[in-house]
Amino acid sequence: MADQTSVAPIGPHTIQHFTLSNGIKLMLQENHISPSVVVRGHLWAGAVNDQLEKGGVGHFTASAVKRGTTTLSFQQINELTESVGANVFVSGGRHLTSFGGKSLAEDFGLLVNVLSDVLLNPAFPHKEIEKVRGQILTGLRELENDTRGLASREFRQLLYTLEHPYGRPGSGTLESVPGIQRDDIETFYQAHYHPKDATIVVVGDVQAKRVYDMLENALGNWQPAGSAPASIIPEAQSLTEQRRYVRTMTNKTQADIVLGTVGPDRAAEEYYAARMGDMILGHLGLMGRLGETVRDQQGLAYYAYSGLEAGLGRGPWSVRAGVNPANVEQAIESILAEIARLRDEPVTDQELEDGKDYLTGSLPLRLETNEGIAGTLLDMHLYQLGDDYIIRYPDLMRAITKEQIQAAAQKYLDPENYALAIVGPYRDE
Repeated sequence: MADQTSVAPIGPHTIQHFTLSNGIKLMLQENHISPSVVVRGHLWAGAVNDQLEKGGVGHFTASAVKRGTTTLSFQQINELTESVGANVFVSGGRHLTSFGGKSLAEDFGLLVNVLSDVLLNPAFPHKEIEKVRGQILTGLRELENDTRGLASREFRQLLYTLEHPYGRPGSGTLESVPGIQRDDIETFYQAHYHPKDATIVVVGDVQAKRVYDMLENALGNWQPAGSAPASIIPEAQSLTEQRRYVRTMTNKTQADIVLGTVGPDRAAEEYYAARMGDMILGHLGLMGRLGETVRDQQGLAYYAYSGLEAGLGRGPWSVRAGVNPANVEQAIESILAEIARLRDEPVTDQELEDGKDYLTGSLPLRLETNEGIAGTLLDMHLYQLGDDYIIRYPDLMRAITKEQIQAAAQKYLDPENYALAIVGPYRDE
């Protein structure tokens, strides 16, 4: 058996684990090549916790958390971090609220102090809340004129419906955001910003004991009064019908299409085969089979590619295309034909080999930066992949077979039952 260190620079032999007094998990990878340090972490405070009538409150809260604490104004936070070339962020997602930052190793103490102050002591100043509201509403208004963005939003609503958290816009709507009050933000913060099941990853030119001591001092005593939030992973079922949405926008020249189904979650047995199938369908070379047929050979699309959003729950497996309005129906037929081909025929030897080469080679590229390492370690923890995942990854990719890809496509892709959103200068006949 080969020495692990000759196989991968990151694994059980390098990743260090700690647990803070309040249960926060800490993963650490020392990397003394670069003089910087990166922090990445998450809390279970995502948009899945939003109430329908308060859609966007989780995203709003994450955007407002950094806008001033009980001791520092938003301007002071920015001045402190920018004076040493550091940054701090908090970002709301569908399941999780992510946080982190980056600094030189010598400024790690400042980074930890600012980040912990932001997470533990947000003041939610009224003036800053209104600024955040204005920014969110501006983005939502701009979306109303964006055919690609609208097609994506309406596709998710079709696929999951508004009754399901995955069918709702994470940032809220033009109707919900104006009604979100400071009390709603404070209530969401108190209920969901909690150390239970929180994780922090630190990567860079640091010593493990110093990192643990600093984070324990800054965050170890964080014990909110309320009970820990429940981790919500909503069930999602595959469609048994076609669902179609058309929004006609006559002031546009291009129609944008999103077509797809409910795919696997990250823990599904078929995940790796589905990922390889998605790579062949819509990514390899210039947008995979879709780019070759729908765009290049048939000239039906300006762009055409696929995407697999496998996460904690069953995300979409979708195809996106931008087309001339006169080509909409023909492009849809061509896309469905490519989906059927992936289900009905094994991929070629060359496609499989190219897919394996691409996916095997992409992970080392990601691990070239501290940010990439931190993101990978966080995923490894979130999806319980094990500390040896990076070492095992090439073998996982090489073991994928044509039969597995076809079976995954047959299970999750369906040219008969799917959601389809079309936005642009097009009308249903």
